[in-house]
Amino acid sequence: MKLTVIGGTGLIGSQVVQKLTAAGHEAVPASPSTGVDLLTGEGLDTALEGAEVVVNVANSPTFDDASIDFFRTAMNNLLAAGERAGVRHQVVLSIVGVDQVPQLDYYRAKTLQEDLLRQGPTPYSIVRATQFFEFMNAVLSWTSDGTTVRLPATRIQPMAAADVVDAVVDVATGAPLNGIRNVAGPDVFALDELGRLTLAAQGDDRNVVVDDKAGMFAVVEGDVLIAGPDAHLAPTHYRDWMRSAH
Repeated sequence: MKLTVIGGTGLIGSQVVQKLTAAGHEAVPASPSTGVDLLTGEGLDTALEGAEVVVNVANSPTFDDASIDFFRTAMNNLLAAGERAGVRHQVVLSIVGVDQVPQLDYYRAKTLQEDLLRQGPTPYSIVRATQFFEFMNAVLSWTSDGTTVRLPATRIQPMAAADVVDAVVDVATGAPLNGIRNVAGPDVFALDELGRLTLAAQGDDRNVVVDDKAGMFAVVEGDVLIAGPDAHLAPTHYRDWMRSAH
């Protein structure tokens, strides 16, 4: 089967390409570095030629309100190009609870992307994943002053990028869901607790204090980032992942 992976040179996309190729599929990475521009549509028709499935893991260059225009334009261009190419399945990677956090521009942008996909002409699947283990250091850096890291006690259920890749590949090589599959890590943490675990594993002596106004996740209320009972739980535990990563 031929699959075009939009964003196929990034953290998730490059691994999706590798995994599909190893399974015997023809996986074509499409990104700016391969001559594909989602905003102008340049290179899309060539990238999608002969593809049965499009896997879209491309990300917006920003997380502010500009991301809304990015996802709107990119999704519309991709759906139109997919229809021209006779694509039979459009797959998008999204975020667990994405439609429950309208306070975040980026989450509203991803919700719009999902809505456009649902309304589009092609059978589709949405893979909603929780936050990636790999992003934890970035989260710590947003609200650190060198000696202290301020984090809200937001509950999250993070997962390894490799497990996200497995979920995307599984859905992309199956029949269209015409719906959502939620995937999550096996453990739930308060974000401040996860911060302490991460710093301890790295031998970092910065102190973590709870601040319910700190960082992007401060606006998240309740358990909206926790996957529900229907979720597929990934096998990799954060503590095991940290041991293998360091």
